[in-house]
Amino acid sequence: MNSINEKEKKLNIALKELNNLDLTNPELQKNIENLSRKQNQLEIEKTQIEEKYQTLLKENENLTKKLEDLKNNEKMEERKQIEFSEKIDELNQETDTLLDEIDKWQM
Repeated sequence: MNSINEKEKKLNIALKELNNLDLTNPELQKNIENLSRKQNQLEIEKTQIEEKYQTLLKENENLTKKLEDLKNNEKMEERKQIEFSEKIDELNQETDTLLDEIDKWQM
């Protein structure tokens, strides 16, 4: 019986020690807090990157429109040059014809 009482005392002591154990692991708590801070930082960075991406999309759209406008203006200028060249050619032909007529009258 003495042995049972000793075992009971040892069990009670072990139970008290188990009850007094701090089950929270401070290292684990630090890791959780650290991960939480990193997650918050990553979310902030993600938001910033998404904003920059949207800005770049708008800028790309604007530049694309400007490029189209420039191409259209270039085509118009090219057409005008062609028309101008055609007019000059017509004038040259008329001038040649007139010169031919003048030559005929002088003879």
